[in-house]
Amino acid sequence: MSKAARITYAVSTVGAVLGTLGAGVSQPGPGVAGVTDHVIAISRSATLRYWTVRRMRRALTPPERVRREPAVTGPRSPAGLRSAAVTDVAPAAATRPEIPPTAAGAPVTDPADRHTGQSSPGTAWASPGAVRATTGKVFFTINGADFVCSAGTVNGANRDVVVTAGHCVQDAAGVWARNWIYVPGYDQGSRPYGAFTARHVFVPSAWSARHDENHDVAMVALATAGGRHVADVVGAQNLAFDQPRGSLVYGFGYPTGGHYDGERLAYCSGVPRPDTHRLTQDQGLRCDMSEGASGGPWLARFNATTGTGVVTSVNSFKYSDDPATMYGPYFGAAVRRIYEQAQHA
Repeated sequence: MSKAARITYAVSTVGAVLGTLGAGVSQPGPGVAGVTDHVIAISRSATLRYWTVRRMRRALTPPERVRREPAVTGPRSPAGLRSAAVTDVAPAAATRPEIPPTAAGAPVTDPADRHTGQSSPGTAWASPGAVRATTGKVFFTINGADFVCSAGTVNGANRDVVVTAGHCVQDAAGVWARNWIYVPGYDQGSRPYGAFTARHVFVPSAWSARHDENHDVAMVALATAGGRHVADVVGAQNLAFDQPRGSLVYGFGYPTGGHYDGERLAYCSGVPRPDTHRLTQDQGLRCDMSEGASGGPWLARFNATTGTGVVTSVNSFKYSDDPATMYGPYFGAAVRRIYEQAQHA
């Protein structure tokens, strides 16, 4: 892989790049092979107090973007790649994907059609429906720097689970995020459903131990807010594993770079393809969403009218020589394991 094809992540930050080596290195969860977990010790009230309006606004617009060369030695395996904390991604033109009919035979109406008459990947989501409430913005701190990501609420036994990217909860050095909150339905600074703090975080051990891009996924069990579970407040999307590759998906998130400001829910849609660099088993979706979109859910079998679908991946990374493609990890056995732990946490 050439220097121009280095991997970058869609996380936005204020201040320094991630990472002090060796600080807060994670350990596998007890008795669960392939799962690494972390219990959040800080109180919910302290976390909510931390996120003042000023801090949230500063986290939304990064003053600088940094790229770092991948530290690749020997064979160029995905696990050997080092990522930048942020990515300098220019918007890219893309053509509208074909929208297939639903199972009932009725055409899916792209919400952008009703408002602008045209649609392309990287469009503001302008319609009502469940996805507006079940997708949210994430704020967190690592090594004193404030970051933003995206996440989605999914069904689970405890009704507390959101899915996001692994690098939105733990950095490449093994440092866990602090002050982690999820704001479902975030829109132009408003918190229509309040904010939920993390209480227990789960990632595949392959991510925590090796920073393996194939496993850049996290499940987060949230604390209740006012005695209510997040799924009871905003609803939840279904989740599926081991799904056929190459199915039409809609990817959602809150990108902050390029022509985005992180204030509104955005989406891309299309049929994902295999990794063109052949470094991961991830799938790539033509999409110009940028930093801040990381962790946003990919919904298959999506109904644009109801805003419901099945989560099969999340926004993860881009190659710097291909800023028009967003990659997402495949939800297989490793993701199923962390989900089972999170939904019973």
